[in-house]
Amino acid sequence: MGSYVLRRIAVGLIVLLGATFIVYQMVAFAADPLEFLRTSTAPNKAQQIAHVTEVLDLGTPAVLRYFKWLGGIAGYLWGHGTLGISVATNQPVTHILAGAVPTTVKLVFGSVILAILLGVAVGIVTALRQYSAFDYVTTFFTFLFYSLPAFWVAVLLKEFGAIKFNDFLARPHIPPGVVVGVAVVAALIAVMVAGGRWRNRALAGGVAGVAVGLVGWYVAASGWLSHPGLGIVGIGLTGVGVAVAVVAVTVGLGNRRVLVTALAVAVLGIVGYVPLQYVFVHASGLVIVLLAVVAVGCGIGLGALLGGRDRRAAARTGAIVALVIGALTFADRVLQAWPAYLSSPRVAGRPIATIGAVTPGLGGSFWFHTMDVATHLLLPTISLVLISFASYTRYTRSSMLEVMNQDYIRTARAKGLSERTVVMRHAFRNALIPLATVVPIDLAAVFGGAIITERVFSWQGMGTMFLQALKAGDPNTVLGYFLVTAVLAIGASIVADVFYAWLDPRIRVAV
Repeated sequence: MGSYVLRRIAVGLIVLLGATFIVYQMVAFAADPLEFLRTSTAPNKAQQIAHVTEVLDLGTPAVLRYFKWLGGIAGYLWGHGTLGISVATNQPVTHILAGAVPTTVKLVFGSVILAILLGVAVGIVTALRQYSAFDYVTTFFTFLFYSLPAFWVAVLLKEFGAIKFNDFLARPHIPPGVVVGVAVVAALIAVMVAGGRWRNRALAGGVAGVAVGLVGWYVAASGWLSHPGLGIVGIGLTGVGVAVAVVAVTVGLGNRRVLVTALAVAVLGIVGYVPLQYVFVHASGLVIVLLAVVAVGCGIGLGALLGGRDRRAAARTGAIVALVIGALTFADRVLQAWPAYLSSPRVAGRPIATIGAVTPGLGGSFWFHTMDVATHLLLPTISLVLISFASYTRYTRSSMLEVMNQDYIRTARAKGLSERTVVMRHAFRNALIPLATVVPIDLAAVFGGAIITERVFSWQGMGTMFLQALKAGDPNTVLGYFLVTAVLAIGASIVADVFYAWLDPRIRVAV
């Protein structure tokens, strides 16, 4: 496997060299960085033209300029490399990338993860409930979302998700009819998703409808929208529910040791809620990462301690439950900053932002800034998730249907294995193989800049940087953008191949 990865990296470098050479020549011949200066009326026009000509070395043929540019990149091996100077901003391209890359990561990472998780989960359910009402409804909406123009979705979200919702938050009131309607919709979804006899479906629908109705009633009656939070009770109930659900999906509720491990992790999360509030007073990004590592470590440790013969499954389940409960605790602490954030003069009672990545000039604590980032991320993330979720759902559904019709699935059922074991251990892993190609390459493509979403929401990410550089005829910035995206695309291809080998032992032997 190691030699295979090295060969793929070597081939990737050759492809990268060829691609950057072609793009460099195309930019050199198609873009004229002096065009805007030739029509300028500035008194120092000649000096500016001479400066740009010197900075970009326009007197040298484009082929030789490429090798000089390549030499600047090779200089990073000795600690003094360069990607050139941007003639549009007169700054090093590395400085521009240093600002654009984190912005795009912030915008893209969460949306891609959510789209993958939701798409894979819904795709599996629709495949298992093929030709059911849930399958038909989901298919309709996935095709609808997939066909919607990205700019139109973003504009609608700004209108209804920001402007109208901010008006609603000024005087939040949820009518009882809305609560009942949401509860009925939740009950119908649960009935469609649940399998088995109508008695089981009716029970699932009743439980889901009552649970959602009670939550809606509590939100409406307690003024939760003005002072949101989960609290120790909310985290405790959700944590226990997550523990049971994770065990039911992964190993089944019959495995008592794993179930005890998951519940023990949930109890540990409840016990640690109050002490963490004191730790959060001096929180920072590094502290949150360290706490997440500790939480996962505790889950793995409890799994190894209580799992017995199933310690590997128990450790994996404990880590998942600990991570989810930690995320809920973090979200609860962020929500506690909502009242102060809402009353901030910079926010002016309209917290759901429509433009930019942050609120300019906003002071406050770490939690204050985290809430600000979350409100700015909300609409762009939903916009990207809606479109990506549809494609992942269709990929997963078609792959799962193909796998479920294979001979080894019928053999597994004939051996008397439970349906959960057949689906999760035999079908699910093989259904992921086509996604192993799609997901890494999609991630690299989206990282290159969700250009339309960035433009609508005024995010200064990779896509916006590319458009501005192309418009200004700024070759160094365009090549810097292409270098980053090309490296990601090649890296995604290598990751996809390695993931293939991990999922399919036949490929692992071949490489």
